[in-house]
Amino acid sequence: MRKSSIFAGALLAASLSAGGAMAQDQTFITIGTGGVTGVYYPTGGAICRLVNKGRKEHGIRCSVESTGGSVYNARTIRQGELDFGVIQSDVQVKSIEGTDQFEEDGPYADLRSLFSVHPEPLHVMARADAGVASTADMKGKKVNIGNPGSGTRVLAETLMKYEGLSAGDFALAAELKSSEQAAALCDGKIDVTIWAAGLPNGSSQEATSTCDVDIVPLAGEGIDKLLAENTAYAAATIPGGMYPGNDDDIASWGPKATIVTSAQASDEIVYAVVSAVFENFDAFKKLHPAFANLKEEEMIKDGLTADLHPGAVKYYKERGWM
Repeated sequence: MRKSSIFAGALLAASLSAGGAMAQDQTFITIGTGGVTGVYYPTGGAICRLVNKGRKEHGIRCSVESTGGSVYNARTIRQGELDFGVIQSDVQVKSIEGTDQFEEDGPYADLRSLFSVHPEPLHVMARADAGVASTADMKGKKVNIGNPGSGTRVLAETLMKYEGLSAGDFALAAELKSSEQAAALCDGKIDVTIWAAGLPNGSSQEATSTCDVDIVPLAGEGIDKLLAENTAYAAATIPGGMYPGNDDDIASWGPKATIVTSAQASDEIVYAVVSAVFENFDAFKKLHPAFANLKEEEMIKDGLTADLHPGAVKYYKERGWM
């Protein structure tokens, strides 16, 4: 018995030692995303799923973190507290230049791109009984402009600027997270919420399925000027029938979601992340409806103001794309 116990103990010690060695050989990376009801969170999850699929070969284990969104992700990557992040293409520009929300931070020249993903049309969702058919009708209403640090907040402020609105024009300028907005809208706590995400997205589906919600069209002189002066944005369409009660195509605009890191990220890790997505591209496109129409040649250039990371460039050159 004693010999058996000693032998078992030796096996356990050997197992723990081997496990410790394996843990030491692994590299852990985290992708910052957004609220769990948007498309950023499943985007990060889709990338991590494919990276983790090959972890026996490259030793990288990927995890997803739900965060405050684009501005938070860009700032936290700069601080070295996140490895990768999903951010809007316009936030990429502002982070690099050190403008708007990043004015106090200053320019961030070390932000690096991997690839872009889906377009993100702005959804201005109004409760049907609120009497909001255009952005002008938002005056005097209770409007959610998004939580500070989110990409949606950046877009809401941009929309307001070009449509001649300010937070002071609203009866209430709420700062709710994406996960809170649908319930607040349908409970009557707010009349309108401004929200940007890929198509379709859970928060918009929740709102339009729970109560009568109209998605307000975004078009006209103000929007034309906005698009002319902001090349990080493009006109977009929310297809009719995508959300209950909204049967016609709805004009909108928005940025693209992009995957970024810092210049300090190792070439090997970035190469592994990029190759995991593009070596399993058909599988990636099936992981969320927003990915269905993605094209490789567009993803490696559209919406990417930040320089491509050398690890990504290496892979793209190997594929003959650059």
